[in-house]
Amino acid sequence: MTITLITGANKGIGFETARQLLDLGHVVYIGARDVERGAKAAAAIGARFVQLDVTDDASVSSALAAIDAAEGRLDVLVHNAGILETRLDGATALRAFDTNAVGIVRVTEAALPLLRRSSNPNVVTISSSAGSFWVVTNPERPEYGLPLALYSASKSAATMLTVQYAKANPGIKFNALEPGTTATDMTAAFGVGRPAEESARVVVRLATLGTDGPTGTLQDETGELNW
Repeated sequence: MTITLITGANKGIGFETARQLLDLGHVVYIGARDVERGAKAAAAIGARFVQLDVTDDASVSSALAAIDAAEGRLDVLVHNAGILETRLDGATALRAFDTNAVGIVRVTEAALPLLRRSSNPNVVTISSSAGSFWVVTNPERPEYGLPLALYSASKSAATMLTVQYAKANPGIKFNALEPGTTATDMTAAFGVGRPAEESARVVVRLATLGTDGPTGTLQDETGELNW
């Protein structure tokens, strides 16, 4: 059995990733801030639920302790929790970075002891091409004109954390991912995107890498992405 934890997984890409990995035989833990919504989502597809708020140290520690007690290890960690903020002020910046970047540090640090007990430990971070310097300075890319300073900057940080964790932990695969423009609650204001189940397939590809898979990369559905 492959033991998998997905943060922010009660809806959207995280939920669809959970469903698809369950179909592949994974034991999937849905992490969500809201107990009622998270438990309902997990029950709907036969997953397990842990209350997990990536901005709260105690919540993160408790969630990983519960998985440790039940499973004794963690094979796959998917950093899916994220927010998109359009305002530009100090309080909003702190909130965006706390969720999209610092949250990755909190969960990864708590998960590392469990990941090290796996025979094929694998961490996937849902980042964004909007955080790629190459993409946002390329006039031929649609992201070039997106006025999403905090989202882009925090996703740049998420990708850099992925690379640095990969360098520091050569026995664990760490890869960042642009899953594709997806119709979720987060993108509803823009009225764009494909179904979450299509983007989840991109996540599943990285979440099911073999022991010889790549590490320290930023990828989209076509392969490695410059950043």
